[in-house]
Amino acid sequence: MSDFPSYGDPDGESEFPLYDSADESGVQFTTPSSTAEDLNALHGIEYVMPSALEAFINLYSRPHLRYAHTMLGDKPAAIAVVRRCYSHLALNWAVVLKQESPEGYAWRLLKQRVELHARITGSAQGRNPSARPGRRAAIMQRTARATLEAMRQQLKVMESPLGLYTAIAALPERQYDVIVLHYVLGYPTHQVANIMGIKPDTVRGHRRSARDRIASKLGLNISAGDEEKE
Repeated sequence: MSDFPSYGDPDGESEFPLYDSADESGVQFTTPSSTAEDLNALHGIEYVMPSALEAFINLYSRPHLRYAHTMLGDKPAAIAVVRRCYSHLALNWAVVLKQESPEGYAWRLLKQRVELHARITGSAQGRNPSARPGRRAAIMQRTARATLEAMRQQLKVMESPLGLYTAIAALPERQYDVIVLHYVLGYPTHQVANIMGIKPDTVRGHRRSARDRIASKLGLNISAGDEEKE
């Protein structure tokens, strides 16, 4: 598990760069070094990051940050949540490597930490009922716009997007995650699979099921040939 897949990011460097200001002093935040520094301070000893963990963080920190930022609507909070996740991974890396899917373990951990932060602060967007209404509406609108674009032929008969909001909010968790990662954040199937720690065919199945559920909620018919090309 020391070799991780290599791929580029669909959004370039403008929206959420890996190097981001951590505070008002202008100190640049990078996830790998910050995680090591956090652990040094915690233990009072120098922490040497395993090369496999560093490769993992270099590969997944950006999509993890973008997802956390999308769900929380707060960039500093997203950075803090991801840093705590990676500190946990670093302290338990030997155990993480024994998991069937270290990527899946990290994804579940990230989602748990995002949800915990959201419950404590009420800052979550999307489907969380504790979210502030304005922020919850913002991510739902963004998700709906992305879904409308992806399914524009099937949904062009809609007179109002309100039904689409309801349909997306009612999706099972895995299907909703796939919709956000694929349609909202723009990751292709193989990257979504790597991020979530599942197989590409499973991602396609979740996406297809999500599209079918949305169509069913809206009273639309979607044929097998309507699935988007990759």
